[in-house]
Amino acid sequence: MPPSVIAALEAVFTVHRLWEIEDKQGFFADAGKRVRGMAASTLAGRIDGAQMDRLPALEIISSFGVGYDTIDAAAAAERGIVVTNTPGVLDDEVADLTIGLLLATLRQLPQADRFVREGRWPQGPFPLSPTLRGRRIGILGLGAIGKAIAHRLEAFGVEIAYHTRSPKDGVSYAYHDTLIGLAAASDVLIAIVPGGASTRHIVDAEVLAALGADGVFINVARGSVVDQPALIAALQAGTILAAGLDVYEDEPNVPEALIALPNVVLLPHLGSASVHTRAAMGQRVVDNLKAWFADGQPLTPVAETRHLVS
Repeated sequence: MPPSVIAALEAVFTVHRLWEIEDKQGFFADAGKRVRGMAASTLAGRIDGAQMDRLPALEIISSFGVGYDTIDAAAAAERGIVVTNTPGVLDDEVADLTIGLLLATLRQLPQADRFVREGRWPQGPFPLSPTLRGRRIGILGLGAIGKAIAHRLEAFGVEIAYHTRSPKDGVSYAYHDTLIGLAAASDVLIAIVPGGASTRHIVDAEVLAALGADGVFINVARGSVVDQPALIAALQAGTILAAGLDVYEDEPNVPEALIALPNVVLLPHLGSASVHTRAAMGQRVVDNLKAWFADGQPLTPVAETRHLVS
């Protein structure tokens, strides 16, 4: 948690900094029985039913992030625990980064930067790069962030299509009812769906093969969305042209096989990582807790626990 979030919480609540407590078993046996709210970072590991049971008075888990696949929301609902996240405040930041990652991957901007820094320009020009011109963009997931990405892409004059479980109302982009169909109709596939069991390895070897040898894969969703070994194999074999990745299966550990590939742009999960947006996300964590304890009306309960809000 950013220090500003902790300070804001401490101004209102009695805060136990769990990561600083050496005797955690003693904490759960004593003070843990009185804890009614939790501020949780998605970087802190999975919060399952067994962990919730160690806090018998727990009423709400306020999660720092729009994705909440690290929290067992179904287990929380069974226990009457509301889970909240931070949608909306990070949509534009993630969409901006997605466009930057797409351009960096296609125009090989990191590679060109290294070319200059290593003093190779005097020996000859940097090789010509692929282009965004004339490309067909497929978006896997068209929630708020997906729509923000599509809106930005419209300015580039590219063809846009999408795949979700069902068509979105009021959307003019072409809809594909299968991911294979979207990949086959696209030159760029952008993943921006939630993580979790339902989307695990949804981008597999078959999808990558359908994307094709001129295809580019951009992942700003979760590392679990793509079969990472299959992606590495596709990049090594030329099954697809390139990839731009902001997320990985085992963060912060990135496979050496990915690092070694020249046709990949790798970012350290920067989607919402600006000072401005992280501050807004942190404030939403605080505001959800304050609203819950004020009148039982948190601002952004997740779908699985929305029915618990009076």
